[in-house]
Amino acid sequence: MAVDLHTHSTASDGSDDPATLVDKAAAMGLSTIALTDHDTQDGIALARSAAERMGVELVPGTELSLEFMGGMHLLVLWLEPGPGPLQDRLGSLRQGRTGRNESILALLTDHGMPLTMDEVLEQAGEGSVGRPHIAAVMVRRGYVASIAEAFELWLAAGKPAYANRPRLTPEEAIGLAVQSRGVPILAHPHTLGINRADEMAEVLDRLLSAGLIGMETMYAAYHRHEREGYTHLARRFGLSVSGGSDYHGTYKEGLELGRGYGDLEVPESVLEDLRDRRPGA
Repeated sequence: MAVDLHTHSTASDGSDDPATLVDKAAAMGLSTIALTDHDTQDGIALARSAAERMGVELVPGTELSLEFMGGMHLLVLWLEPGPGPLQDRLGSLRQGRTGRNESILALLTDHGMPLTMDEVLEQAGEGSVGRPHIAAVMVRRGYVASIAEAFELWLAAGKPAYANRPRLTPEEAIGLAVQSRGVPILAHPHTLGINRADEMAEVLDRLLSAGLIGMETMYAAYHRHEREGYTHLARRFGLSVSGGSDYHGTYKEGLELGRGYGDLEVPESVLEDLRDRRPGA
C-alpha cells in the first residue's frame, strides 16, 4: 500500500479540514498519511480521531521554512503535539507569519490591490494564515486570474509583494526536531536552488552534522529521473528517503492526495525505514 508523508489541511494553508483529508486518504487506499501543516499542529487531534475511525495511520508532523539563501523547508515527522523543544517554538514562528502577512497586504495596497486582513482571515477560517489565503482573496477580487498567477507575479520570493519573516536556522530546527524525538527531513530539495554537486554536498554535510535523517526524494512535482537522482543522492549521504504529494487541496490545482500529478507512489517501506530511525526508537 502507498503512503503520503507531506500534506496540509485548513490548520495552515490547505483547503480540506483535517478529518476530510483523512477520509480522502482512506478513499484513495492510502495506509498512512502525515499531516505536516506549516508551523502548527492544531489539526492533529481532529486528523487522529478521523484516522482511528477510518483505519488509516496518522503520522503527526509539521513543516518549517528555514533561514537559507535559496529557500529550505524541513518536514518533521512523529512530532507529537504538546510541550517540547520544537513544539514550544511553533507559537513564535506563527507570530512571525502574522507580521509577514501584514507587510504583504501593505505592499499589495501600494501596488493598487488593497485587501483587508478581515478578508484574508475569513478565507483562512481557523487555520494559520499564509500566502495561499492572500492569493485566494486576490483571485476573488479579480486582481489575478489564479492562485498560481498571484504567486508568479506578486507573492513568490523576489516578487513585488513578497515579505520575509523570522525563521529558524537549519541547525536550530534540526536540533529542536531531534530533541523532540521527531524525524527531520529535507523537503523538496530542488527549492534550495543548488545546481552544482560540490555545493549540494557542502549543504548536505552541514545538515547531516546537525542531525538530518531524511530527504524528500519522491515528490509530486518531480519527473522519474529527478526522483531517481535525488534518491541516489540521499543514499550516497546515508539519508533515508521520504515522499509525499505536498497536497494543499484547491490551493494547488491538479495535485491529488497520494498520487501527486498522477504518477506518485510512495511505498510503505519508506515509512518503516524512517520510523526505525526516529530518535530514541
